[in-house]
Amino acid sequence: MRVMGDHAARRRASTLAAATAAVAAVLTVVVVASREVPFVYSAPALHVMLETLTAVVAVLVAFLLYGRFREGRRLQDLLLTLALASVAVANLLLTALPDALADGWAADLDRWAPLTVRFVSTVVYATAALATGARRVPRRAGVATTGAVVALLLAIGLVGVVWGHLLPAAVDPLRAGDATRPMLVAHPVLLGTQAAGIVLFAVAAAAFARQSDRTGDALLRWVAASCVLSAFARVHYMLLPSLYSEYLYTGDVLRLAAYGCLAVGAAGEITTFWRARARAAVLEDRRRLARDLHDGLLQELAYISSQSRRLAARPDDLVTVGRIVGAAGRAVDESRRALSALTSVGDEPLPVALRRALDEMAARYDVEVVAVLDEDAGADERTTEAILRIAAEAVRNAVHHGAATRLDVRLAAAPLELTVADDGRGFAVGGPEARRSGGFGLTSMRERAEEVGAVLAVASAAGEGTTVRVVRA
Repeated sequence: MRVMGDHAARRRASTLAAATAAVAAVLTVVVVASREVPFVYSAPALHVMLETLTAVVAVLVAFLLYGRFREGRRLQDLLLTLALASVAVANLLLTALPDALADGWAADLDRWAPLTVRFVSTVVYATAALATGARRVPRRAGVATTGAVVALLLAIGLVGVVWGHLLPAAVDPLRAGDATRPMLVAHPVLLGTQAAGIVLFAVAAAAFARQSDRTGDALLRWVAASCVLSAFARVHYMLLPSLYSEYLYTGDVLRLAAYGCLAVGAAGEITTFWRARARAAVLEDRRRLARDLHDGLLQELAYISSQSRRLAARPDDLVTVGRIVGAAGRAVDESRRALSALTSVGDEPLPVALRRALDEMAARYDVEVVAVLDEDAGADERTTEAILRIAAEAVRNAVHHGAATRLDVRLAAAPLELTVADDGRGFAVGGPEARRSGGFGLTSMRERAEEVGAVLAVASAAGEGTTVRVVRA
């Protein structure tokens, strides 16, 4: 959903709807007042193409609205989805198909079935406009509503197939071809249905425009404009109902423009969605970098600062000097990893990236690292980063806290599993020594594993080394 920021932008829905109504009204006056200019053309093939095109647009926009419904469970999105799906059925299966076949059982559908389905769609449209935008639909109620509409459409189609030939003609085909002036040539029921459609679409246009002005929903702004054009299209279909004949009329132009508005709104919604995704990705990268700096570099710098104050009080404390040197080395490592994360292309396979990282740490810490890595072990960029971070933390803890001289690292596939075992002095997991030496690192490793759907387990005992295992099913 696109939200417009300033007051002027928030009034665009009403402005767009009013401008659209003004243009459509002028066209209507021209059509009614003209006596010599022909507005009706016999074009069966073009009529089929128009119905197919509008059906495709209706399906695409309905799919987009269904995505909005799945995300927010709003009643309005569900009703709009059902309304457009109903229109697609009427345009493609009940109008374009019979026009293309032109005979047989399908010709019977070309009378009252599409009229009824479109009227149902218009009622659902108006209901959606009047529904509270924030109202949520429970899953069971959503399924029941969808099932009821589908059952109604199937019943209408079945009645059209079985009894359609018994119904009177919806449009007088002889009078429908009179191109000199508009006239009321349809069955009274059809005219009444079009009149009701005018009222319902007008109400829907006003409601959608008001809601878009209030909430800043850009898609509803174009839905409101589409409803305005649909209302005027019904006016033209009352004058000459070409929708139910092989003729093209100005009502068809207005209806096509209405679907064009829906397509524009859908395109804007999709663009907004991808922009939001891009912004979310940037924010996620920033949060990840901030967490990495906080968990690694900032902690080491804080430790260096505290130990430096201690060294200032006792300049000859060689133990403190060693701690500062070690913390400075770890801070350099964290800085390198942050820079690597910012400049990495992110397409390096996990086994290759892990082997490179292990070789660097083995040389830096002067420790033996024996790595057995399954070349088939693959992971996405996020999981790869988590595995590399966990492996690096495990190696650092083993060297700095466990005084390890050898580490065995294994990477397996199906399921993805990383194991880091060292020959250090170990510790009692959960004991005070663990909290003093590496407890923060263990917490960080566990959080990283959970973020990618993995489970981290640590096994250790005093004098028996430590084994860190990460498994993702």
